[in-house]
Amino acid sequence: MVDAHVHIEQGPYTREWINKFIDQAMLKGVTELYLLEHTHRFVEFKEYYEEIIKYNEYQSSWYNRRSGVSLQSYINLVQEYKSNENKHISVKWGLEVCYLPGIEKAVEKLRKQNIFDFYTGSIHWIRGWGFDHKKEFWADKNIDEVYTQYFDEEKQLLKSGVFDHLGHPDSIKCFDYYPSYKLDKTYDEIINEAKTSGITFEQSCGLYNNYGHTTIGLESTYLKKLKENNIKLITASDAHCPEDVGKNIAKALTIMNNA
Repeated sequence: MVDAHVHIEQGPYTREWINKFIDQAMLKGVTELYLLEHTHRFVEFKEYYEEIIKYNEYQSSWYNRRSGVSLQSYINLVQEYKSNENKHISVKWGLEVCYLPGIEKAVEKLRKQNIFDFYTGSIHWIRGWGFDHKKEFWADKNIDEVYTQYFDEEKQLLKSGVFDHLGHPDSIKCFDYYPSYKLDKTYDEIINEAKTSGITFEQSCGLYNNYGHTTIGLESTYLKKLKENNIKLITASDAHCPEDVGKNIAKALTIMNNA
C-alpha cells in the first residue's frame, strides 16, 4: 500500500521523530511512504503568502504560528536520512506547495537541485482566503463562485507543469458546501489539463480523517472520470502525526479500485 501524503510538522527534524512515522507505516502495511512539509513552514516562501497574511487577523496569526523554519534545516534532514535509508520500506521526501501566484518559479528552481523526490501541489487559498480553516468563514460567500474560483486555480496548477501530485483534488467540499450546478463539465476540463501534465491525483483520506467528512476520497463522478481517462491515482492519508499514517488507506484503495 501507498501513503503519499504524510506531514512531519509536529515534531523535530530528528531520526527518532521520523522513525515513528516509518514504524507506524510498517505496522499498517504501508510499503511506500511519502513524507512532506507545507511550504508555509519555511521563511524562504514568505513572499508568496503576503496576500494571505494581510487578508485578516486570523490568517495573519495562523501563519505566524506555523512559519519561521529554515528550508535548509529540512533539506539537511532529507539528505541525512537518504544517506541511511531504511531497507524495509520505501521512503520518499517532498514538499506540499500551496499553489499561489508565482510560486511555481520557486518550485522550478528547487527541482533543478534534485533535492526532493516529489512536489505535491494543492489549493488551500482562494484570492487570499483560506477556505478550509473555519466553517463560519463561508457565511458571506457565494458557493457557486467559490467552486468556480477553486477549480480555475486547479486548472492553472495543472498547466504550470511543475508538480508530481495534485493534493486532495476536491478539498473545497471540506465543510459540505456544494454548488447548485453539476460539476461534470468542470471535471472534464480538469482532466484535459491533467492529460497534458501527466500529474498523479490523490485519492485522499484527508477530509474523512481530519474534518469528519462522511465520505473518503474524491467525489464519485470525479473519480470515475479520472479512471475512465487513465489519469494516475495514488492513495494518501494526509496524516499530521505518526498515529495517522496509513489511516483508512485500505478503504480508499477499495473505493478507488471499485469506481
